[in-house]
Amino acid sequence: MSTWGGTSKAFHWLGAAFIFYLLIHGFWMVGLPRDLRFSHYETHAAAGYLFIALTLARLAWRWTHAVPPQPPGAARWEVIAAHAGHWGLYALMLAAALSGWALAGTFKRPLDSFFGWFSVPGIVPAGSAWRHEMLEEAHELLAWTLALLVVAHVAAALYHWLWRKDDVMQRMLR
Repeated sequence: MSTWGGTSKAFHWLGAAFIFYLLIHGFWMVGLPRDLRFSHYETHAAAGYLFIALTLARLAWRWTHAVPPQPPGAARWEVIAAHAGHWGLYALMLAAALSGWALAGTFKRPLDSFFGWFSVPGIVPAGSAWRHEMLEEAHELLAWTLALLVVAHVAAALYHWLWRKDDVMQRMLR
């Protein structure tokens, strides 16, 4: 196999769209006046719940399907960096999303609606302000870390395309 399969590509690009939406929406909405934020928090949380399900399905797919080999002549550090980068992205996607889910349960009115269709149970009981603050800071830190790793991932793809001139980036595009 020299390219990613269609399902893997769909998971990748749908996940990328969710990440960009959630990061941009998240950083934007916290700057809104307090009285306007809650409806955006609800939408953000519902999209986050969907992202968790998508990410878990993606991981199940990844663990049960072959992946393209590293390009010929890849240095050991590149192979290690690629594996660390990919698994770091998966870990941060889940950590950021799960910290958001935990945070959603700490609001005075929990963010437990999945777009009004059904309720999502909380994973952290509603509690004190310190718990909310701690989870809010963790969620923000994880989101920024994920954003930085996404930038590194895009830079690595461009490195393969423009510097190494191999097909690593094209495998996800064609």
